[in-house]
Amino acid sequence: MAGAIFERHEMKFLLNSRQRSMLERVIKSRMRPDEHGESTICNIYYDTPDYLLVRRSLDHPVYKEKIRMRSYGPAYEDDPVFLELKKKYKGVVYKRRISLPLSEAEAFMRREIPMPQNSQIGREIDWFCLSYQDLTPAAHINYDRNAWFDRSDPELRITFDRNILWQNEDCSLSALPCGHALLNAGESLLEIKTASSIPMWLVSALDEAGIRKTSFSKYGSAYRAMLTNFNTRGVSCA
Repeated sequence: MAGAIFERHEMKFLLNSRQRSMLERVIKSRMRPDEHGESTICNIYYDTPDYLLVRRSLDHPVYKEKIRMRSYGPAYEDDPVFLELKKKYKGVVYKRRISLPLSEAEAFMRREIPMPQNSQIGREIDWFCLSYQDLTPAAHINYDRNAWFDRSDPELRITFDRNILWQNEDCSLSALPCGHALLNAGESLLEIKTASSIPMWLVSALDEAGIRKTSFSKYGSAYRAMLTNFNTRGVSCA
């Protein structure tokens, strides 16, 4: 069972197909695909029955936090998944995650078993779950991702997410990727993740393509869609 800690700045940008093509031509000469290359990422976001976590996040506080379960493609009982605790304070993202078999991760989140991993990260996740009562699966969000690392600076990471879909009818990582689209046709969500500043070559590439920073939360956007289009507030996927 592996654990990991990340501390970095994350910037988001919405791109059309032309802007993505322009940027990809530049980064292919300077970056390399990460270990997952192109993959389908599946996430289960947990929240309280009244959606306290996402409502607080949408108020743009100085500090916010959330918890999710993640897999690369659909996962089944013995497949490894990640439990991730993500916090943001004054623009800096702090992420702790551990790897567990899906069956153990789900049983823990249902509070049927104690945290299987006796580690600092495991204890932090356990404390978070104790602090928020009745956490249940709130949304299944999946998307296709291309991820890149800088050849000279491994702390610099770029991801392109497309086909971002959400649903709250089958909130299990064993569910096949499907749902309602969060982006318009041809759009991608670009995320730049770095421990320091963005290099000048990347700043120039963004400017040349007319790419501007935006604020976009996948879970927050899905929650708004639940309220606006589907009137599903208070409905759980558990």
